[in-house]
Amino acid sequence: MSSIQLRLSPRSTSDILCQHWNAGRCHSCTNIEVPYGDQLATKTTRVRDQLADVAGATDIAWLPPVASSPTGFRTNAKLVVGGTRRRPTLGILGRDRRGVDLPDCPIQHSAINRATPGLKRFIRQLNLTPYDVPTKSGELKYVLLTVGVDNALMCRFVLRTRDRVSDIRKALPYLFDLVPHIEVVTANIHPTHEAIVEGPDEIILTTRRTLKMAVGDVQLALGPRSFTQTNTEVAGKLYRQVTEWAVSDNEADHPRSAWDLYCGVGGFALHLAAAGITPVTGVEVSDQAIASAIQGARQLKLGRADAQFIAKDATAWAARQPEESRPDVLVINPPRRGIGSELASWINESGIPRVIYSSCNPKSLAHDLTEMPSYRGLEARIFDMFPHTDHVETAVLMSRVGA
Repeated sequence: MSSIQLRLSPRSTSDILCQHWNAGRCHSCTNIEVPYGDQLATKTTRVRDQLADVAGATDIAWLPPVASSPTGFRTNAKLVVGGTRRRPTLGILGRDRRGVDLPDCPIQHSAINRATPGLKRFIRQLNLTPYDVPTKSGELKYVLLTVGVDNALMCRFVLRTRDRVSDIRKALPYLFDLVPHIEVVTANIHPTHEAIVEGPDEIILTTRRTLKMAVGDVQLALGPRSFTQTNTEVAGKLYRQVTEWAVSDNEADHPRSAWDLYCGVGGFALHLAAAGITPVTGVEVSDQAIASAIQGARQLKLGRADAQFIAKDATAWAARQPEESRPDVLVINPPRRGIGSELASWINESGIPRVIYSSCNPKSLAHDLTEMPSYRGLEARIFDMFPHTDHVETAVLMSRVGA
């Protein structure tokens, strides 16, 4: 039976009912019992309160929040492998530090839920031993799944050693029979007993090395270790909003260039280039993400003069650029820690006319904005990438004071 039901009982206050939550097996969706509209209202209030002390915050025009589908929105999943070789589980790590099986998780994309029975059969057939955290023994730690175009899947087996890699490679035809939508398969080697999900070594086992993913108005080429948003639908709306902010309504003021710092696989940069803002430069420390961004640019038939992607530290790279090369529009999309004082100070003195900050952490966003007093927020919007949790993405359009 599926774990998701429509609300049928008058006693229910949630938009969905989850058998895993009700049984106490999973506590990940901490706000699942709160009606979704109330979740959005609470997130909006929390973000606005967090930014209240930023100079000019009262003048920011807040656009309506971008809602997600309450179910089936998660297009990539980290499935903890537990149980035994004969009865493996795919789900999360329980409070006892052992795997908890979560079939038909209501927030996961249907393609992920359809794949899990076949993956369990594959684990049984190859006699792969699930990793046991308390005893630090076993081989298979996680199965990482990502959904792309036409429900195609990237499947990454996170292993403790290379001992079973050749066995998985030989058994790929069987895996494709069990889960026909899988297109990219890799083995990630994670030998240490740490809380991080993946290790440093990635072995691609299929001819196809990237997964096509349609996000917003562009098609991205996702590599195994490339970051992408968990909620593809809402991510597309975020890319479109940032592009709309970047493109001026006044044709004479149309931006001629843009930078995308912390660009990942190039989602923002490629949208800006497709909208006619060229040249655009994306900077990201991950060389694999940059390779994916370059492939995405090729798919859009963008030449190097239109879109350039560079594998460098964003702060160090920006500081080395000559003043005359600074762009008309700067997009920044850092990790949770924010951009830090050094880059915030550089932006504050840069003179760039328009800055757009996309943040997954309202606290670090507020801190960074206070260190850029030369800029004032014009518009802002929240994007609900993670329904039923406190996590929220916020984008802010800023203009240089006096510009």
